This record gives sequence, structure tokens and C-alpha cells, in this order.
Amino acid sequence: EWDRIIGRNYSAVSWRQYFDQSEDIPVGPSETRDVFRVYRNGTDGPLLVLLHGGGHSALSWAVFTTAIASRVTCRVLAMDLRGHGSTQVRQSDDLSTQTMSRDVANVVRACYGEAPPPIVLVGHSMGGAIAVHTASSMLLPTTVGLVVIDVVEGSAMEMLHSMQNFLKGRPRSFESIAHAIEWSVKSGQIRNRESARVSMVGQIKRHVEVEDVVESPEQAVPVSDVVVEGNEEICVDPSYVSDKPDGTSEVSIPEPEGVYSWRIDLSKAEKYWDGWFRGISNLFLGCNLPKLLLLAGVDRLDRDLTIGQMQGKFMMQVLPPSGHAVHEDTPDKVADALASFLFRHKFAEASRGQRTR
Repeated sequence: EWDRIIGRNYSAVSWRQYFDQSEDIPVGPSETRDVFRVYRNGTDGPLLVLLHGGGHSALSWAVFTTAIASRVTCRVLAMDLRGHGSTQVRQSDDLSTQTMSRDVANVVRACYGEAPPPIVLVGHSMGGAIAVHTASSMLLPTTVGLVVIDVVEGSAMEMLHSMQNFLKGRPRSFESIAHAIEWSVKSGQIRNRESARVSMVGQIKRHVEVEDVVESPEQAVPVSDVVVEGNEEICVDPSYVSDKPDGTSEVSIPEPEGVYSWRIDLSKAEKYWDGWFRGISNLFLGCNLPKLLLLAGVDRLDRDLTIGQMQGKFMMQVLPPSGHAVHEDTPDKVADALASFLFRHKFAEASRGQRTR
């Protein structure tokens, strides 16, 4: 209620405010074609290939894209990885690093031909692991730089043990996009409301298939799911909370399900989790490219990377205060860090507005 009193807006915002264009890129022979959704920005300078984390989509880079474009003359290609966002592939459940790395190379070639511009691979979380694998396999020969955001082998492998519990703790569904955006901000999944308003759309989908055909409109009532964090109820419709005699609230999860649910069931990808992260610290250190590691907290570093950092093998920056989605929570700080990395290695020039200032 307080959010409504102070006019806090959780409505969705179009990608068009942040990217120049959206395209569906076909890959492979026509009879078995996969189609990848990409968002593009800019026409000059190096190509930043942006790879999102598990469960997210290319839209998680929207606010960051505006921020980096105001600092650096560059091109941006943000893609929905297989199984995510609006990408449609035949084997959407094959989330192996080898398959997803090949996807990245195929999409870049489909967009830019066999001789793409100088490429800087930028990945967050799962996308960071895919960026490392793509770079170390030399799938894109024009790659000049590698940027990894908040993914370190040691802490990622530890986190996998609690991943299923984290996924189970999320709402199964939402009654509206606005409810999903509100949940993402209040739960801390995305701490920046502007980013949540454009990116959350890529994480959820509307139920249309079975319900719309089988159920009558009276039966298919949109209802909200419930999340309880500490003592705070998030996205709770008051009609589903009953006060018990001892004064506490009892939350009953209603049926039928809400009208929006997650686009990808990450719990089913568990067999690939280990492959995303195991060995990536040494793969990262072994990439013979200028490298930048951006972290939400210094506690994320594992032993191999700590030694590599002391030996000056890569640039590193810690960007608190932010959650795991660093590029969404603090897009300006991430853009500053990436801009200085690009300038330091002479990969890019300042954008025109910056130069005149």
C-alpha cells in the first residue's frame, strides 16, 4: 500500500527505450532451424556480446546498454540464450556449456558474417561461464577481451548446494507482470526498479495453452502467488491471508495458479549446473586476453583467482552495494568499470557526447 501512496510504479517498460532493434536470428539448416532473439544497439566500435545469467534474458542488459552507450562508442548484441526469453530452439533443455558456447558463435556469425568486429565477451553468472568457455575454445577469433560479472568457481560451486531451495522459495506464479516486477524488487532479486520494469518481462510467460482452451473464463481467475520474506509479505492479496487466534498471519496459497509463471524451470537444468562452473577459474586465467572480473563482494574470490589477481593476470573491481545481478542493480558503476577497461586497452573511444564534454 505504501508503494501506491508514494506513487512507486511497477508497470512494465518496453525494450525500445534501451535498444535500437530486436531481431529473431535463424541458425542452422532450414528444416531444423533454431531462432535466437537478439537486441542490438550502436553501429560503430567494438562489439559487446552480452550473455545473461540463468533464468534471466537479454533484457537484463537494457539499462546497462543505455549506460555504456553514453560513455563508449560501441555496438551491443544481447541475446536470449537457448531455453530462455523469446529464443525458440528444438532442444531447449540442452543447456550444456558446449552447446550454448556454439550458439553464441553461431548467432554472432549470423549477424556479422565470418569477420565480425573486434568482440568483447561480457557475461553474468551462467552467461559469464559461457563467455569463458566461448573465449577459451576460441570459437570467435576476433575476440579481444573478456568480462565476467559475479561468477567465481569456488563460490558458485558452493552455491549450487542451496540452489534448489532458492528456486523452491520463489513464487510459482504471479497474477500480473506488475506483481512479478514488484516481487523481484522487494525480494532483492533485482534491486533497481528501472531495470526490473524492463527485464522481468523476459523471465516470465503468460499461460495461454491449456487453460485458455480447456477452462471457461469463470474458472481461469487470475490470482497471485505468495512469498514471505522475514515478516514481510510480498505480492500477497489480502483475501488469501487469514489471521490466526495468536495474532500471526496464515498464508494460504490459492488455486488455480496465477496467469504468469517462469519461462524456464531452472530446477530441471540441475545436471548442467556443475558443468557451467567447474574449472572456470583456471579457464578464465588461461584465456590469453585482457580480462576484467566484476564482483558484488570480495568474499566471492576463490584461491586460484586470488593468486591470479595478486599476479596481475586480470583487472578486478568489487562493486557494492549490489546483489548478484550487479549489472542490473548498479548499471552505471558497471558501465564505468567496463568503459575504463575498454579505454585502457584501446578497444574503444569515448562516445561523442563524452568527447565534447
